[in-house]
Amino acid sequence: MSAGEAQRGVLGQIYELADSRDLPAEATGEDGGLFYRLRPVHQLREPATDVDRAADTELVAMFTACRNARDRLVVLLLGRVGLRRGQAAGLRRSDIHLLPDSRALGCDCPGAHLHVRRRENSNGAWSKSRRAWVAPLDFLTVSAFDLYYEERHRLLGPGGSDFLLVNLFRAPLGAPEAIGELFGRLGMRAGLARKVGPHMARRAFGSNVADAGGSPDEVQALLGQRSVDSSGPYRFPDPGRMRAAVERVPTPRALGAREGDQ
Repeated sequence: MSAGEAQRGVLGQIYELADSRDLPAEATGEDGGLFYRLRPVHQLREPATDVDRAADTELVAMFTACRNARDRLVVLLLGRVGLRRGQAAGLRRSDIHLLPDSRALGCDCPGAHLHVRRRENSNGAWSKSRRAWVAPLDFLTVSAFDLYYEERHRLLGPGGSDFLLVNLFRAPLGAPEAIGELFGRLGMRAGLARKVGPHMARRAFGSNVADAGGSPDEVQALLGQRSVDSSGPYRFPDPGRMRAAVERVPTPRALGAREGDQ
């Protein structure tokens, strides 16, 4: 298809021509002059895509299928901290604070945590969120960090890349690891019936926080979202909790009995 001017008849099939005479006075502007506008006649309708979370059993199976401490840490960073894979791959060692009190490092955030920052990285990884935020770390994740640091030091020594996640078992050593490929290998090794991607682990984290009683603003903050509405696609209620919610609704007979007692 070449670029240029189209015939008048072609434009009539693509666009519907209208002018400002059918608009309310508030929308015509201050000068009130006549102007024309085009509205597309045809709109592209994309098929709806299924959005799902990783089941806890799937994440446990992938965690168990890991053969080293680094891979186990990756699964936890996405499934228990809720990071995107770009955020995890872009972490630097200086972003990780595992002490109960990090004020000696110039950080006032209490407890073990990591900082998610948007920056340009040589490995192409970046944080989708424009703002920085702090992600708390629980005991299980802190233990995974300790085991990974020990493994990394044993294989690479004290130096190496400032990136947190690096290749330890194949050349080039020290290069950032591809998290998408890792999840694919772990899923196959675990014998999962479907493909579980990194973002499904992030959705599982948001859902688990909500199922554990976390409020929408807490889910939003932990996921690094800009607004409460942004965290909606990451909340998938547990089927058992949904059934319990239905069973809490009184039956018509119970409602009638309550009205009779009043």
